[in-house]
Amino acid sequence: MAHIPGPDPEVVDLPAGRLRGAIENGVAVFRAVPYALPPVGELRWRPAQPHPGWSGTRDATADGPSAPQMYMEGGDPVLGGHGSPPFDEDCLTLNVWTPAAPAAPTTPEAPAPDAAPRPVLVWIHGGGFVSGSGSLPNYSGETFARDGDLVVVSVNYRIGSLGYLGLDAEDGGCNHWLTDQLAALRWVRENIAAFGGDPDAVTVAGQSGGAMSTAALAGHPQARGLMRRVILQSPPFGLDLPDPEGCRERTDAYLEIAGAKTVEELRALPWPALIGATGGLFALTTRWGYWPTPFLPVIDGAAVARHPVESLLHGAAADIDVMIGWTREEANFGFALDPGHAAATREQVTDRIADTFGGEAAPAVYAAYERARPGARPADVLMDLITDELFRVPAVRLAERRAESGRPVWAYQFDLPTPALGGRLGAAHCLELPFVFANFDRWSHAPFLAGLAPATRDGLAHTMHEAWIAFVRTGDPNHPAMPQWDPYEKDTRTTMRFDSVVAALGDLAGPSRRLHDSAGRAGAQGAGAGGAADQE
Repeated sequence: MAHIPGPDPEVVDLPAGRLRGAIENGVAVFRAVPYALPPVGELRWRPAQPHPGWSGTRDATADGPSAPQMYMEGGDPVLGGHGSPPFDEDCLTLNVWTPAAPAAPTTPEAPAPDAAPRPVLVWIHGGGFVSGSGSLPNYSGETFARDGDLVVVSVNYRIGSLGYLGLDAEDGGCNHWLTDQLAALRWVRENIAAFGGDPDAVTVAGQSGGAMSTAALAGHPQARGLMRRVILQSPPFGLDLPDPEGCRERTDAYLEIAGAKTVEELRALPWPALIGATGGLFALTTRWGYWPTPFLPVIDGAAVARHPVESLLHGAAADIDVMIGWTREEANFGFALDPGHAAATREQVTDRIADTFGGEAAPAVYAAYERARPGARPADVLMDLITDELFRVPAVRLAERRAESGRPVWAYQFDLPTPALGGRLGAAHCLELPFVFANFDRWSHAPFLAGLAPATRDGLAHTMHEAWIAFVRTGDPNHPAMPQWDPYEKDTRTTMRFDSVVAALGDLAGPSRRLHDSAGRAGAQGAGAGGAADQE
């Protein structure tokens, strides 16, 4: 039965026990709700276990600790920080926002209906698999709950060494993070009706690493029936994910850095020592011209049977509604402010291109990128290459393959550049987030938003926010305040461009798609690179 708020809209009764939340700006909020046992002690590096519940009324008015992670005092120069204390291993909780008014107006003649369960949006935060929190103010579900009449859930889950190390292959392997997220989705299925949500109308959305997680969940056998739609914001589908042997090698390197000879010794270390060792693994695994990823999902043939991008093409996931998008200059987030990459030479970038396309094709590929951006410096070519490799081209290939199978997706590119930091970031990774959530007041700490014209900023935020709401509610992102947005079909390749002027364009990513498809083949064959460049 749907929860119809009454005299105490901040109180709900669940099978696990009673919760008391709070009313914030007209929205009922329930914070730090446990969905699994704390993964501490012997449960560290074990699959998530069901929570037994509690007696009495549990206070749900304050955020719980976020997953342990590296923390930079004062924040970083782009986001201003992506996780803040307190941190603790006892972090497997979620937050729920639900409208504090009935779904339909009430009058003496028309009392509140015991019906109309609301669509549900589940948010999975990103953060390179090492940072972030579902409790961050910028990921508050308040705007979606209020503006879209939705029930919104944000999830905390294990990240970094606690989520991705492979210590007990027979007991969860390397993908402990995935057991957390599956447990959270099962919790939503079993409990969301108490908050007025419809368990049969769940959309799972995530950005960056959270989008990779969302794709992995969509194709997981245990998630069958737990979601109807997914929104994939900047999924790094171009990452080369390790197999179990690769996971073991990285785990062995981490053990050495942490000074532990056995799993038992590692289990005995306090979590701050585990997080401290993460810095050493960053240093060990970082390569020039590549996004640093010391921890990654592992294709183990069980929890993650195939690359998450493949999971959206097979089985039950093939019938899930999909929205996917990227920002025009994703890689600027990680590289534009780094002196070692900003000063890249043509020779360095050509060598980096050769890693992907082969040495014979590399000069022609460099020239194609240079032509596509008049006045491009070598650093610009490098960042466009990384954007294409990690984000744009793999996303477009997914759209192409789903279109071929008759299951099109809704595709977009976020193009609005930020003037912050001398304009060096462009339309960087993460920049679309405050527009999607339409909550710039929660992003006041983020340097990358400085200088955006309020009228342009707010107008685009309204367009995107309402499109996301429409997709969650209906599977179609169209609404009256935007141009017609058609699915990505093989003959039209419609892609919505979100910029100061919003427009639906055909084959917006065509140059990148053709370059990587044609030049990639040419590089593999060791011939024909010039023809690939000529297609630009």
